[in-house]
Amino acid sequence: MSASKMPTPQPAERVGAAPRNKVVDGPADEPDFRTLLNAWLESHRASLVDSLRRLARQPVGSFFTCLVMAVALSLPMGLSLLLDNVEKLGGSWQRAAQISLFLDMSAGERDGQALREQIAAMDDVADAEWISREQALEEFQQLSGLGQALKELPENPLPGVVLVTPKEVDKAKLEALRQRLAELPKVEQAQLDLVWVERLTAILKLGDRFVFGLSLLLILALLLVIGNTIRLHIENRRAEIEVIKLVGGTDGYVRRPFLYMGALYGFGAGIFAWLLLAFGLDWLNDAVVRLAGLYGSDFALGGVPSSDGFSLLLGAVLLGYIGAWLAVARHLNELAPR
Repeated sequence: MSASKMPTPQPAERVGAAPRNKVVDGPADEPDFRTLLNAWLESHRASLVDSLRRLARQPVGSFFTCLVMAVALSLPMGLSLLLDNVEKLGGSWQRAAQISLFLDMSAGERDGQALREQIAAMDDVADAEWISREQALEEFQQLSGLGQALKELPENPLPGVVLVTPKEVDKAKLEALRQRLAELPKVEQAQLDLVWVERLTAILKLGDRFVFGLSLLLILALLLVIGNTIRLHIENRRAEIEVIKLVGGTDGYVRRPFLYMGALYGFGAGIFAWLLLAFGLDWLNDAVVRLAGLYGSDFALGGVPSSDGFSLLLGAVLLGYIGAWLAVARHLNELAPR
């Protein structure tokens, strides 16, 4: 009998040979969501720290850049706050547009009080005040300087008056309210100084338009300032950026530190602008209080409301971010490696 042939061992079956790994068809393992999120957060943290470090290396330049932006931000906000404070001078603007209702000479105290309560309950009326005939005569004697002559009159010639303060200073609404009040019983005449209301409305609209136009101009100036500042930082890091793009760095990775830098400039400018407004209004308030005291008024300028301050801070950060984004987007294509 012939000897049977022994099977030749395969390489993986030989003594001492390492077992061959079986190839499993299928997609490669991908990082999970948590790993990707941690990497994204770490990238943003590194960009933020790098931006802070670079700004800290140039404290004088960073300070003056934020200061210039703060001045541009504080001008429109300061004018807006001054307009809001002026509206409170001497009461409210609605008091300047009061409607005077002159009643019949036969209307007594009870009729006047009932009419005042009826008018005060209307939706478009802020307040209503009843002035009796006796009170009107007394005030007229004090203000006119004819007290002795008026005492010689056989009877009081002045009617009772209801002073109506509207909620809104609007010409069309005021005229409609005046006509409705004139139709009430016991009302002889309803008088409204529409010329003063028109002048007042024109002054307020002029102030609003001036502040709006100034805000647009200064916002454009802020974008130019932050864009030029970021452009200088880009030029200083041109070689570094070209190397990053050469090894495969994305545009988002290159853009991110500059966006943080623009937001930090805006944050610093917002803080400085808030402080400038607070100290500026406080410094101006001393003169305003002395002037108001000469006229027997306790008027004083209000400070910067917290809501306006945080809105100013948020707007400054957004402007810094937008200005940096525009500057980087403009120069990013020029930084492609050659």
